[in-house]
Amino acid sequence: MSNNKEYVLAIDNGTQSVRALVFDLEGQLVAKSKVEIEPYYSNQPGWAEQDADYFWANLCKACCALWPQLDFPKSAIKAVALTTQRATIINLDRDGKPLRPAIVWLDQRLEQDLPSMGLWNILLTLAGEKDAVRFFRSEAEANWIKNKQPEIWNKTAKYLLLSGYLTYKLTGKYVDSVASQVGYLPFDFKRHDWAGRLDWKWRALPIKREQLPELVPAGSPLGAISAEAAQLTGIPEGLPLISAGADKACEVLASGCLTPDTGSLSYGSAATYNSTNVHYIEAIKNVPAYPAAMPNAYNTETIVQRGYWMVNWFKREFGLREQRIATETGVEPESLFDDLLREAPPGAMGLLVQPYWSPGVRIPGPDAKGAIIGFGDVHTRAHIYRAIIEGIAYALREGKERLEKRSGHSITTLKVSGGGSQSDEAMQITADIFGLTVERPHTYETSGLGAAINAAVGVGLYPDYQSALNHMTHEGDRFAPIEENVRIYDQLYKGVYLKMYDRLSPLYGSIREITGYPF
Repeated sequence: MSNNKEYVLAIDNGTQSVRALVFDLEGQLVAKSKVEIEPYYSNQPGWAEQDADYFWANLCKACCALWPQLDFPKSAIKAVALTTQRATIINLDRDGKPLRPAIVWLDQRLEQDLPSMGLWNILLTLAGEKDAVRFFRSEAEANWIKNKQPEIWNKTAKYLLLSGYLTYKLTGKYVDSVASQVGYLPFDFKRHDWAGRLDWKWRALPIKREQLPELVPAGSPLGAISAEAAQLTGIPEGLPLISAGADKACEVLASGCLTPDTGSLSYGSAATYNSTNVHYIEAIKNVPAYPAAMPNAYNTETIVQRGYWMVNWFKREFGLREQRIATETGVEPESLFDDLLREAPPGAMGLLVQPYWSPGVRIPGPDAKGAIIGFGDVHTRAHIYRAIIEGIAYALREGKERLEKRSGHSITTLKVSGGGSQSDEAMQITADIFGLTVERPHTYETSGLGAAINAAVGVGLYPDYQSALNHMTHEGDRFAPIEENVRIYDQLYKGVYLKMYDRLSPLYGSIREITGYPF
């Protein structure tokens, strides 16, 4: 490679790995280091925690393993951007040290002992929002920590998302990206800033403004890599760290989804459907549109909380045969699981999965559980696996249709990214269930590419996002729907899937009352 080329570095701390990625200005991945991480540990049922320093140590490890791969000097790298998993929170003391393990986004604990909000209780009741606000408060990690670990809360000088914590470790500054603010925080999703002084969220949460970082729009400087961070990571000291978005926002950007008629599916640990709008639109009432990975835009989202985590669950619990064969023959295990998908026909011979392995916020509700219906003696592991993939796609199609009704925009183009998009069979199932041609980006590393686009725009390598996208994103493989499969899926979706939750929901409530799970 010529030494006069310019590059950008993206760091992607996802749920299951930390990756350090170098992209050129054509969006091509030229170097990659990946460190697998344990998503969380659980000291009690429903808890999901991880040591904050574990994330930082593995970020350093990923970066250090990257540099030997380069055949050009580090000085050719002009900027770095960070993208992370969303809604993972960390408490720091006044010296910037973690006070307790991070609470990871998969955590399911709730806090029911909530103080009165005074006059706000009356106002929210009159507005019909009392239950929605109570749910927000019970889900907020800050309320749980304050009640259950008051000694920790009293020492909390800074209350940060993982993105803010890693930004602090990289720059020494308490600053974070606007487009990373997804969680139970006093954030104004319409204004893209901390909530106004009189907003109800300050009464709903124990968080004080001084505990929160300063916010910077996507594509703007967060700071520079500190000497200490440079020593630990190998990133050049002084290199500008540019504000990017959370991982899902970066995936949407790198998929080229800039307009409301383009949908972005992400088949990751959390499976999501997003579109980008310049107007604030909630697909579900009281579920906010999140900041997009470019200024003054919103991502309206539907989420299947454990999405493709369910695929890994299946592989772990039922896929030992494929894992063993892959080890013995040296083939990739994913190819063997694609063989499983091919063994079962579209519709999995009547087996349907409702993919709520983790409860939702509004749709599904907090009582929701997963379900598999339609079993018969003809069904095998292959049918179960295919039904899981189909169930995730059904749930995301439902979200797409809900958003189309709310926004008035019909989706004409569908982009698919994330780990699940690497399966040709899963891509074909998606095309058939949505009845649309689907396309995956030219690179699997879409969240990293989105961060790289932020970095390139942030230091002026491109004048704006459209220019950056024109050069750094490219068409990938396309999958057209198969007419006969579309017919089968459409009937199962409308005739069975859409009716499942309403029919089963009362039973989920009974399960929760009897067992206390989910919490």
